[in-house]
This record gives sequence, C-alpha cells and structure tokens, in this order.
Amino acid sequence: MPDAPLPDTVATAQSTPDTPQPYAELGMAEDEYARVRQILGRRPTSAELAIYSVMWSEHCSYKSSKKHLRQFGEKAPASDALLVGMGENAGVVDVGGGRAVTFKIESHNHPSYVEPHQGAATGVGGIVRDILTMGARPVAVMDALRFGPLDAPDTRRVLPGVVSGISFYGNCLGLPNIGGEIGFGAGYAGNPLVNALCVGVMRHEDIKLAQAPGPGNKVVLFGATTGPDGIGGASVLASATFDDESHAKRPSVQVGDPFMEKLLIECSLELFAADLVVGIQDLGAAGVSCATTELAAGGTGGMRIELDRVPLRDPRLTPEEILMSESQERMMAIVEPAKLDAFLATCRKWNILAGVIGEVTDVTPEEAERGGRLVMTWHGETVVDMPPRTASDEGPVYDRPYARPADQDGLQADTPDRLERPKTDDDLREQLLRVLAAPGVCDSSWVTQQYDRYVMGNTVLATPHDGGMIRVADDTDTGIALATDGNGRYTRLDPYTGTQAAYAEAYRNVAATGARPLAVTNCLNFGSPEDPGVMWQFAESTRGLADACQALGTPVTGGNVSFYNQTGDTAINPTPVIGVLGVIDDVHNRLTSALPADSDGARIVLLGRTAEEFGGSVWAEVVHGHLGGLPPAVDLAAEAALGELLADAAEAGLLAAAHDLSDGGLGVAVAESALRGGVGATLHVTDAFTALFSESGARAVVVVRPEQEAAFAALCERHGVPAAEIGTVGGSALTVTHPEGGFSVSLEDLRTAYESTLPAVLGAE
Repeated sequence: MPDAPLPDTVATAQSTPDTPQPYAELGMAEDEYARVRQILGRRPTSAELAIYSVMWSEHCSYKSSKKHLRQFGEKAPASDALLVGMGENAGVVDVGGGRAVTFKIESHNHPSYVEPHQGAATGVGGIVRDILTMGARPVAVMDALRFGPLDAPDTRRVLPGVVSGISFYGNCLGLPNIGGEIGFGAGYAGNPLVNALCVGVMRHEDIKLAQAPGPGNKVVLFGATTGPDGIGGASVLASATFDDESHAKRPSVQVGDPFMEKLLIECSLELFAADLVVGIQDLGAAGVSCATTELAAGGTGGMRIELDRVPLRDPRLTPEEILMSESQERMMAIVEPAKLDAFLATCRKWNILAGVIGEVTDVTPEEAERGGRLVMTWHGETVVDMPPRTASDEGPVYDRPYARPADQDGLQADTPDRLERPKTDDDLREQLLRVLAAPGVCDSSWVTQQYDRYVMGNTVLATPHDGGMIRVADDTDTGIALATDGNGRYTRLDPYTGTQAAYAEAYRNVAATGARPLAVTNCLNFGSPEDPGVMWQFAESTRGLADACQALGTPVTGGNVSFYNQTGDTAINPTPVIGVLGVIDDVHNRLTSALPADSDGARIVLLGRTAEEFGGSVWAEVVHGHLGGLPPAVDLAAEAALGELLADAAEAGLLAAAHDLSDGGLGVAVAESALRGGVGATLHVTDAFTALFSESGARAVVVVRPEQEAAFAALCERHGVPAAEIGTVGGSALTVTHPEGGFSVSLEDLRTAYESTLPAVLGAE
C-alpha cells in the first residue's frame, strides 16, 4: 500500500497561501471562502475547510432561514411549561409530576431519494439520537411522508424502500411508531419528503446540554467506528439543488445499524443515571466537525483533539474525511478525569467502543473574544487551529431577496367556483367514494402495518386515530399526544394561511384525542432559497406559524428547515409539516375516532361552522384535477375554543368518539369513523355537496354518550362553539339524507374504496 499523503498542516497553510482549494465543490460561495481566510488570517487547511464547509452548509447553519426563524423566539408566547427552547438538540417541556418530554422533527429527504431504505432508516436513527442527547429515553417515533403520484414508476421504487427503512430501524430499536401522515403529488416525484419525529421522556433533573465545560475534562467518542459512508452528506445532499446526478452520490448516504443504536441508547442512559457525563452531543450532520465545534462553543471555547485517536473502519481516511464523515450511531461526551474509568467500564459493559480523543482546554481572553480555540492534530501535526464559535454560531446569515411569485395572483383568481358540482345523488355517492379512495386520504395500513405500534407497552392511541398517545411512565396515568400535519396544496395557494391551517389541523388532532396542546415542532420543506418566489413562500409561511403559535399559546421548541427540495427548476409545493404535542392528565379519558358499535342511536354532532370552501380541497383535486383559489380561512380563536371544548368534554366523560374534519371534509371523516368502529351512521344535511366536501377549519364530528346530550350542549354554549346534531350511529351503511333526497353506501363498499388503493398499486402483501 502506498504511503498516505502528508496532511495539509497549519504550517503548510501559512507558507502556501495561494494553493488552490476546492471550496466550490464543497458547497461554499466565494465570499464565504474569503471570510474563512479573514477569520483565520491565512488560507484554511484542508481539514479546516472541511469543517467550515459542512458547518456553514444550509442544512447545518440555517444561513438562509435564520432571519425568518428568529420570530419564533420574538413572538414566542409565555409558557410555564417550556424548560428548554430553541437552540439545543431538541426542545423540552414540563408535563407535570417532575417529568418532562422532549420532541423534535427533522428531514432526510434527499438521502431517501438516492437510497430510500438507508436514507429513511438513518433519518430515524438521527432524530432518536437528538432526543437521547437531551438526557431522555426515546419512547415513540412518527413520520410524515410525501411521494410523487402513486402510480409513477419511481414512487414504486422509493415508497417501499422508505417504509422498509423506517420500519426496520424503528422496529429493531423497539420504539412504537404511533402516527404521522402520507401524501402524494406530482411535485414530489424525484424529491420525496421523509420527515421523522421522535419523543422522549425524562425527569427534570436529567436534562443534558451540548456543552464542554471544565478545562482538563476529557473528550470521549463512543459508539460505532468512523467510516467513509455519509461523507459530506449535510452539504452534498441536503444543501444543494437536486439533479439527475444525485444517484451518483450514494456514498453521501449514511448506513444505519439499529442494533448498535439500541446498545448506544441503553449505554448512554446508564451513563447519564450515574452522573458520568457533563456534556453530550450526538454525531449527526457534519459528524465530528459539528460535535467538536458545538461542544467547544457551548463550554469554555477551548478543545484539543487528536484525530488519529478516532477509531476508524477504514484506516485510509484523511483528516478532512474523518471530520466530514456522517457515520451513524456515534456520540461525543465530556467526562471528568476522575469519572473516566467508570465511563469506559460502562461502555465495555454494553459492548460499546469508546476512547478519549482529546480534552477541554482553557482559552485566553483574546482567544475567547475571537470565538475560542479548537486545535486538532494528526500524527503530531496541527491540521486545525480555529475559533469554534465562528463555525458553530457565527456562520453567514443571508437576507435572501424574496418576491411574490408572478403566477400567484392568477392561481388565486382561478377559484373552484367554475368547477362542475355533482348534479344527482348518484354523483354525490360516486364522488364521495372517489375522494375516500384518493391517495393521501385512503387507508394507509399498507404502510403502517409494517410498523410496531405497541412495543414498550405504553401506547394508548396510534394510527389510524387523529393523534398518537403515549403514557409517559408505568407509574402514572399522565399521557402525551402527538400529531403531525401539512398541506402543500393550501400552502401553495397562500403560504401564510396554509401554514396556519397545517398548524391548526395538528392542534385539532391533538385536541380530538382529549389532550391539551402544549408545544410545537416543525419541519419546513421548501424549494431553493435562491429563488425569490420560494423565499417569499418561506417568509410568509414562517410568519404565519409564528403568529398562530403566539395566538394559541404554544411555543415553537425547535425543528428543521429543508431547502433545495426541487428537481431542476421545479420546486415542490411548499410543505411545512407541523408537529403539535399535548398533555392529558389521565389516559383513560382519551377519545378515539371510531364510532361506538355498542351505542346504537347515539347522537352525532358537528362542531364548528361550515362554509363553501373548496380551494385546495381534495374534491377539487381528485374530481377535477384543479388547484386554485384560496385555502379555507383559519379562525384561531375558533380553533382554541374547539380544543378547550374537546379536552373538557373528554375529561367529563361526555363523548364516545371524536374526529377532526380536514382532508375530504365531513364525508371522509364520518366514513373513516364508521369503518374504524364497524358500524354505520345516518346523516341529515341541508346542502349535501357543501356539507360532505367542504374543508372549512375549526371543525370536528363527535358522538355524544347517551344521556349526556344536555350536559354537552351546555358545554358547547359555554365555550362558544357552534354545535349541530346531524345524525345517529347505527346500521351497516353510511346514509346521507337532504331535502331533495339522499343516498346510501354500504360499509362493504366504503371499505373497498378506502382500503384497496395502496395494495392495488404496491401489492397486496
């Protein structure tokens, strides 16, 4: 084997200032490279260039979105529950009884197109480690997925691979997958969205932070070895425009080992319980570059690392490759010297490789003012000498130009009023079945049956109900509910209102379980930030979410921005996915979305107001292939009142079922509830078309327990929520009557329409 090339040392960089460097290939702009030279007072070494390129990438630095994300903090509502907000690996909220919950959602979009199984699997692994790093035990996962048209050839490649990756990693970890969503659309062909959420539970005193305090403390790398997989994944795949050459970037996709991650979880929790860690960071995007710079910046500002002590799977890796590798299942801890032996012994117990690769150092006042000092050596030669805060906290911040897209006015002017509406009851029946069978509305069991929903034994609600619910511990009845929602059609028509509608739907889904919404996480999926039209969408979307969270009192605890979701010049519909977390004092009071089969004659009540709102609706898309007009109006005060009503009614035991109204409207909601309960229903409406297909917000359909009708009516009046009795439970069909007639659909026909779509295309198995 030939000798390895000599490393590019700091001394070499000082003596060869004009050496060409591949900064553009690493995703850096010319002015960014010039700024690095200014910070260092010389050209960077190859290792330093690697650190800055990944840490200043769009994925890691949020350089195009920071300006807009700041309003989540500026407009944050006061919250006694918020323990850790934005800026750490995940937000933390108090759920009572000395316990706290941490949750976050992130994207793994581009890797999941290049290599669907591993891209999705490592997306799950990464978000689980974010939760673990906060000191919590991960207790559940969810996912929000978007694919191209269901019958497109590439969807049949990507979707099964993504689902197998999610199920493989989550099932092997023993984490229940309690919910999420799936959608389809032409814009996601070639650019699927794979957004993974994880939630963990801890005691207040267990919270851990990404910091490296205490000069002399040891820097320990533990977990899997470092290999060539995932090199530059953050900058290569997630921070640039996607194109036809992306399939050649398979080496940038990480390879996951869930069995190693399971050992890492148990080992880390034992280390935390024994108080053997003073700072912790997982190695996700940007790998060692991220962990070292962020830990150093969060502590004294000083750290010395010996890169040749990093355990490698491939001894040929260069310093810059070690720094850019995103090999999975790795953590970095800051450990006091007196506790090092106990730390290493715990790692050996769990068969986890661990080794000291450096130590925390003190810095002079001058070094602190410059952003600290991070020194890395390779076989005795200094290859990095830089201020870590300039990489982790002081990267470029762009004020990207943005402008309302030229086609936006025309899109909104093309209202669905011109679309032909059903003329007969047969038309109504046929169109209801078509909407119910639409990809994105239809039964998703083909996907969700591959996930374990009940492992660990604390799952209270899961797919297909409105939200997932987990009991937080064996010794309490307190539970948390979670839901994720997004609607790219609405957001394309009006990013401000569409984002608020996604938030409102997730808020409503949590409330429909009987929980009280408490906090928000988000994954903001958009096209290229270099497109002024996309940046306008992003600016309006973030403004809408910040305003909505402020109005409803749910702080944003963290999240993720995913830009460059486009193929060539074609961007996806803007798709902010909003996750809402709520708390329920007693999980025995939970509500399901299934009509109660043992309550024949129970009253069905529609909550909220229904208007003729079909812009961006499933009916317009499925029946007419139309997208235009404005999305349904969002009334945040009405959403808050509905949420309070549902939580109070659940606590008082007044309801037998609840289901929010969203995609498809009332017709879809009642059909789903009927199928989940195995019992029919009869509805009495006035304007059957509007009643069945409108997607007006702030609405839910509930079943009132017999003899509780008066109490529930009084509660509705107290909360100011409109309530109309529209039918009863019973029979073996969904029957709809109106002044001019009516129609009936058997449960068997409903089930055939609802359950056959995905198996017909993807296979029955």
